[in-house]
Amino acid sequence: MAVKGIPGHRERQALATKAQVAAAARRLFAEQGYVATTIAAISAAAEIPAQTIYSAFGNKAAILGEISKTWMRDAETRRLSDDALTADDPIDRLRQTAHWHRRQFEAGYDVIVIYQEAARADPAMAEEMRRVWAAREHELTKYLAAFEGELKVTAERALDILLACTVPEAYRTLVIERGWSLDEYEVWLGDALIAQLL
Repeated sequence: MAVKGIPGHRERQALATKAQVAAAARRLFAEQGYVATTIAAISAAAEIPAQTIYSAFGNKAAILGEISKTWMRDAETRRLSDDALTADDPIDRLRQTAHWHRRQFEAGYDVIVIYQEAARADPAMAEEMRRVWAAREHELTKYLAAFEGELKVTAERALDILLACTVPEAYRTLVIERGWSLDEYEVWLGDALIAQLL
């Protein structure tokens, strides 16, 4: 018998199955591409029957959604952004902003690449990606409101700068292509935000 708030055996089993499928799919999507990866291939890699995967998820897009949830949890995005908001000093706030973006890329740059490929191939995924970016923009707008009276640019320009500095392409260029360490990337991002916004 399940205790309220604590998952029972069946629920734990279902969660474990979802996690196993998502982990296998994430590897395959990164190695073979989202489009080329089939449910049958995920089934073989996860050692979970294809019918179970269809029952649990329905399609690859839902599996990618589960991968994204795992990524956000592992990156501790919510906690780190909340910590940044509570910093009294605007410089500390922007340094923490750089840290939370570094953690997002460190924990899930591969997931971003998968989403980008899926969006190019599937109009529904393209719409989902637009929705995610719009939600991110909305959250960053709310975040920048904490800097009221502290920024040297308008709120709209501050948002533009924050979005430009934290695009995945900047991370890819500096860390993946140019070989910067994650610490170097984080310091650069913090310095850029401080110089541009304060």
